[in-house]
Amino acid sequence: MRPGVLLMPALIALAGCASSPTPAPVVEAGADRAARSPPTPAGHYRVRPGDTLYRIALDHGLDYRMLATWNGLADFDRIQAGQLLRVRPPVAPAKNVATPAGANPRAAGEARPQPASIDQTGARAPLLWTWPSSGPLLTRFGEGMNKGIDIGGARGQPVRAAAAGEVVYAGANLRGYGKLIIIRHGEALLSAYAHNQRLLVEEGQMVGLGQVIAEMGDTDADQVKLHFEIREYGKPVDPLNFLPKSS
Repeated sequence: MRPGVLLMPALIALAGCASSPTPAPVVEAGADRAARSPPTPAGHYRVRPGDTLYRIALDHGLDYRMLATWNGLADFDRIQAGQLLRVRPPVAPAKNVATPAGANPRAAGEARPQPASIDQTGARAPLLWTWPSSGPLLTRFGEGMNKGIDIGGARGQPVRAAAAGEVVYAGANLRGYGKLIIIRHGEALLSAYAHNQRLLVEEGQMVGLGQVIAEMGDTDADQVKLHFEIREYGKPVDPLNFLPKSS
């Protein structure tokens, strides 16, 4: 048999492979949606399924009422997945004030610099801290993904403000925290007191170091305890780095 006859079937097979259409690349649906999702601008947060305004505020170290005001939200319970929320204060437009030559700019309405304070700088050094309650340390920061510490005790035992500040939340709208109090300490720090039996302070109230703010309980918990967190700009930090060495 001639060599050309033997080569013909192989050439036909190769030609058939070359003319076959190339399969389209496979793109997972989730990846495709992520690619189409618009980027989140700086200073904003895109709402995820299951989010609440209260949770977003806590995670960003904010007062939920302030967060609602920045975003024009009349109903605190109505936010939707995909919604873009401002989590930094809006910047006021600069005033265009003409200043005559040789004049003092302050006389033309220039804002005077405000004196530094803990509310403006977020400094934590001047703050004094105390233990929010007495009892055994049940769980440390980071154990089992714990964002704070758990302190054991008896039902109705006093819960105290660990530092002076303003109550920015008092309620039971954050799942997993039960009856909760959040206190703001300057610009940077929040302290949270969860699973209380009864709340003794109201939002907007100023509290002093060691003031009784609640009674220990087991709301949304498996036992009577105080879950205590400190957050710096919304990020959980170890409370033992702030509290005195002994309770």
